[in-house]
Order: sequence, then C-alpha cells, then structure tokens
Amino acid sequence: MSIRPEIKALGAYKFEAKAYQVKLDQNESPYDLPQALKEKLLERLLNIPFNRYPDLKAESLSDLLAQKLGWPAKGILVGPGSNTLLRRFVEGCGIGQRVLTLHPTFSVYSLDANTLDPISLSEVPLNDDFSLPLKTLKAELAQGTGVFFIANPAAPSGNLHPEAEVISLIEAAKEHSWTVVIDEAYHQFSGTDYKNIVKRYPNVISVRTFSKAYGLAGIRLGYCFGHPEIIGELRKTLTPFGISSLQLETLKLVLSEGDEFVERYIAEVKSERERIFKALDALAIPYKPSVTNFFLILSDEPAKLYQALLDKGILVRRQDHLIQGALRVSIGTPSENDAFLSALAAIKAF
Repeated sequence: MSIRPEIKALGAYKFEAKAYQVKLDQNESPYDLPQALKEKLLERLLNIPFNRYPDLKAESLSDLLAQKLGWPAKGILVGPGSNTLLRRFVEGCGIGQRVLTLHPTFSVYSLDANTLDPISLSEVPLNDDFSLPLKTLKAELAQGTGVFFIANPAAPSGNLHPEAEVISLIEAAKEHSWTVVIDEAYHQFSGTDYKNIVKRYPNVISVRTFSKAYGLAGIRLGYCFGHPEIIGELRKTLTPFGISSLQLETLKLVLSEGDEFVERYIAEVKSERERIFKALDALAIPYKPSVTNFFLILSDEPAKLYQALLDKGILVRRQDHLIQGALRVSIGTPSENDAFLSALAAIKAF
C-alpha cells in the first residue's frame, strides 16, 4: 500500500454506536423536521431532474443565505457539512504555513491539520477554567502565519469567550496575516453573532452549521461567510457539484418556511437548559455551565457513571479523554431531560 506514514500514525475520529432509549450524545436537535414541511419537501423532490447535475457550487443557496444574512452572495460558501469547510480552510490557508487552535476543542481542526500537514499544527491549552490563554496565543500568532481556529461558543466546554478577547486575538492575527476562522456552530443558543466582526476584519471567516439549531444533521449542510476576496480564493478548493439536488431542495424549503420551527426549538433549549441546571444544583451534581445545547457533568468515576446511565437507557458522550471526569450531555426534549435527571438522581453516588 502507498498510504502515507503520517496517515497510518493518525487516530480516527472516535464514535461508537450504542443501543439507547434516550439519545443525548451528539448535540443534535431531538426534533425531526415537522411533518408538514416533509410533505412539502416530497412534493418538491418529485420535480427534481435526477439526471441533471445540481448547482456547480450551491449558488442558489448562497443567494438565499445572502438575503437572510444581509451579506454579499459572493462572500458565502456552502458545503456538505461545516466540517468539510474546515478542511478547505486547512488546505487553503494552512498547508505549508501553520494551523493554530486550542485544546480541548472540536477535534476536526487537529485531525485535518495532521492529515494534510502534520508539522504545522499548534494546539494551545485553554486555562483551567476554559478561558483563553491570551498571552500564549498572541505569542503563537507572532510566529509565522496560517489559519487560526477558535470555536465560540466553545466545544466541548460549552462556555462563551468574551468578544473583547476574541477581537484582541483577531488584531494580533491581522498583524501577521493570519486567517481567523470563528466556528459559530452553537451561536443561536448563546444569542451571539459575529457578523459585524467579520464585516470589520477581512481576515476573519465565520463558519456555521445547519445540524444543530436547524435540526438537519442528517442532511449534512453548513456554510461560511467572509469578505468576498478571501471567500473567492477558498471557493477554488470546493469540489464541483458537491451539494446534491436533494440537499439543495431541503435547505431551500427550511430557509423559506422553517423559521418558526427553528425559533421554537432554540427557545426550548434555553428554557430546558436552565431547568436542568437548577435540578443538578438540587442534586449536588457538579457540572460546567453552558450557553449551548449541551453541557458537561463531572464525576470522579466517569466511566462508571457513563455505563450506569447507559444501563438505564440514557446515552451520553464520554469526554474524560479531553477534560478530567467529564461527560457531555445534549439537551433533549423535556421528557428526555426528565428521564436523564431521574436516572442521574438514582445513581448520583458516582
């Protein structure tokens, strides 16, 4: 085999399917697309010419998003999942230069960097309270150039980095010609929006997903936006016809008629999040506050707690390989959250 040694040395993205009754492990929406919208989508699919290629680079979706965002269509890229766009940033801005990110954070940043150019990656540890190590990051930014990934809200910790601190890092990056990618996958749940910052800085790109607040994880779509000049260069890295006609029609429908469904879900997440935190306080269960649709609970014996929850049908995600003692829990429906809290109360000795 001619597989590169660097690829053989890499670990794979870790995920193992488990049997469950309540699924709280992947930060998905617990709600499927409403039946009425699905029926409209089926009508649209009947009129799709399956023998024809779709838009070359999902231009019709860029146009729709431009209207919703108030952003130039030439400054928007749509990809088959935001994670595929992250790889494009590594290809376009990192190879032969540098990739800078934090630890712990979304693992795809480092996976892509190690796959494409393993020597260039720098992972700076977050402070113990998950805050940004500004001094260390600015020192890294002073060393060469490349692409800097920062998730805000952060994952897997779920906290929000102060805007002033992010701007100070963008200013430092600008001095050394870095591209800054702000991953806003969970921004709807925190009520934050970096659009004005992206507008102000030509070296900043925001990347977003339709897998979380929009509840379209199974459709695999995400997008990014920035100044048309940098997006135009990155557009060259996209695979032609990379978004299928099925994906195009689904998102066109949801963008035009799904706002009420999405807004209702976001409001429920915020309400349930506060209810869960109050219940955890009452149970004296240690946890990390979050502004997203997930949170961390902490245990001295996370493996035992994970299995005890699973034995009761509750599937969560182990994160203790990244954060000591941590299990990540997605916010589900009210009844799913009740089941999780009841199970946790019964086994809280862990």
